[in-house]
Amino acid sequence: MQRFLFSAVVCVALMTTCFAQKSQKPNIIYILADDLGIGDVSCYNPNGKIQTPNIDQLAQKGVRFTDAHTTSAVCTPTRYGIMTGRYNWRTKMKSGVLHGYDLPLIDPKRGTVASFLSKQGYKTGIVGKWHLGWTWAGIEGGEKAVDFSKTVKNGPNSNGFDYSFCIPASLDMPPYAYVENGLCTAIPKDSCVGRKGIELYRAGLEAPDFKPEEVIGKFTEKALRFIDDNANKEKPFFLYFPLAAPHTPILPIGKFVGKSGVSPYGDFVLMVDNVVRQVVATLKAKGVYDNTLIVFASDNGFAPAANTNAQLEKGHHPSIDFRGYKTDIFEGGHHVPFIAAWGDKLKTSKVSNQIVCTTDFFRTLSELTNAPLNDQTAEDSYSFLAEITGTKTTFPKREAIIHHSSNGFFAIRKDNWKLIMCGHSGGNSKPKEASEEAKGLPSIQLYNLAKDIGETQNVYAENPAVVKELTDLLTQNLKNGRSTAGKNQSNDGPAYWKQLTWLKE
Repeated sequence: MQRFLFSAVVCVALMTTCFAQKSQKPNIIYILADDLGIGDVSCYNPNGKIQTPNIDQLAQKGVRFTDAHTTSAVCTPTRYGIMTGRYNWRTKMKSGVLHGYDLPLIDPKRGTVASFLSKQGYKTGIVGKWHLGWTWAGIEGGEKAVDFSKTVKNGPNSNGFDYSFCIPASLDMPPYAYVENGLCTAIPKDSCVGRKGIELYRAGLEAPDFKPEEVIGKFTEKALRFIDDNANKEKPFFLYFPLAAPHTPILPIGKFVGKSGVSPYGDFVLMVDNVVRQVVATLKAKGVYDNTLIVFASDNGFAPAANTNAQLEKGHHPSIDFRGYKTDIFEGGHHVPFIAAWGDKLKTSKVSNQIVCTTDFFRTLSELTNAPLNDQTAEDSYSFLAEITGTKTTFPKREAIIHHSSNGFFAIRKDNWKLIMCGHSGGNSKPKEASEEAKGLPSIQLYNLAKDIGETQNVYAENPAVVKELTDLLTQNLKNGRSTAGKNQSNDGPAYWKQLTWLKE
């Protein structure tokens, strides 16, 4: 009798566990590559010389978006948009990026995807490059006054993450240290510029346990452990996994050196591809792959600092047919790989030409969890869930998108038309803002991307009605503090529209 009762209890427990796993919300993983060009992913660039089979496998089992864009052509702003569902230029930072000692960009009152999912019952974690600023202890006295032994404030753990293991900014920005749940794993002491032939492009303090060539491996180790610790638990998990690669310094190691046959950068890209392989393998080993939504993207276009010529000489084009690179307002600056895979939810792969912005992750999660957002949250976010599931939705599709360059210049895209509110690249490519070439060009650019994806023929003069329509729409979206339906909101910082020549108060 006791044996029968014990067996019955075990069966009920197993049935309860299985029911909980099948009925619970999906796990979510967002893998964000750093400076990965759209042409560096082989499923986007069949003629490319770099092969990324593991990223391709995601696309073969999921949705590959062909018209996806970051909010900015550089990294900090894009990361802000992913976390908040809001255009970066609505903040106090109107151009450029943050550095390792900079104060936080996210307002403490603002909701993030992590804080939102935490309220929906998720265990939340971030492993990787934060690059959104936080408050070092003692920073009010300057960088030299920072006390690395004390907890940093206003970082990931203050923005909804239960667990965090991060570096402060890019892999070439000091201080060079791992920060786990707000505390440095080792105290940065030694000043470094470069060692063993590895150049860290900005001199600064380095912790004894920090070796730049080991960062991608350390991140992967921590991310897989987070998955392992949280799979098949009562709570679903959300892992935000922003890599620091293939951003400079280019650091392929071990079996990856020379593996691409293209360049050290190509080898580094293969290391990123291998990270995807390990994540998928771990999910499958834990039996949670079919109930995990994976999003893979890049934070902006290819960075010329990774040696453009070395790629082109081998016949590899990191921006494919797009003009420009990282920092630029042209397509090569912000048109990125974007893939969503969800185990057995998709019976066949899909290629979607729906226009998508990296801000759209937030509203997608809102629809996924059936949890509405208030007017002060995700003001520039649209859901792309219907493109993944194929189900009908009441959420409107994105019809227009605003782009932003590193130097703070705008463009707006609707249908096939793209209007650029400057006569130059807006970034580091030619023609540069202050160049003689730029001075002789019209002050705006209009391109029909259906006919001219390379942005070579400026047709603004022949299409005044289109110029006016897009200018009015851009102006409206800027002034309203949002680009989605809802109550108008305020923008942060200085009155940015005073910097824009077309916009009159």
